[in-house]
Amino acid sequence: MTEQRKDILDMLAAGKVTAEEAEQLIAALERDQAPAVAGHDARPKGKVKYLRVVVDANDNGEPSRVNVRVPLQLLRAGVRLAALIPPQALVKANASLSDSGVPIDLTQLKPEQLEALVEHLDEVTVEVDSPDATVRVFCE
Repeated sequence: MTEQRKDILDMLAAGKVTAEEAEQLIAALERDQAPAVAGHDARPKGKVKYLRVVVDANDNGEPSRVNVRVPLQLLRAGVRLAALIPPQALVKANASLSDSGVPIDLTQLKPEQLEALVEHLDEVTVEVDSPDATVRVFCE
């Protein structure tokens, strides 16, 4: 609870404002704070720890939300583990990925490339708007 909201509730408890006035004050407070919370600059600065994918969609008139938070440490570990996979297995894995419509070549993943990517991820926010969905990919 913010200090300002607490002050409004204290004024209500003390009888200095009516419930209706307190409601109006809280609504005005929320309107003033909403842009700061929704802004992209509200992300904490410093070393990023998570890759975040947020999808807000409207499926057949029903709102749905997907919120995925992947630890970047997991991605780092995955790239390091890929280096331990025998080349024959990588060929089969690449073929399976390609057959599934995922055009990724696991033999090209290098830990140093991932580190360079992670360093720049905190500067990137990808937003996709369509008539039925909003997709945001960002780091925090």
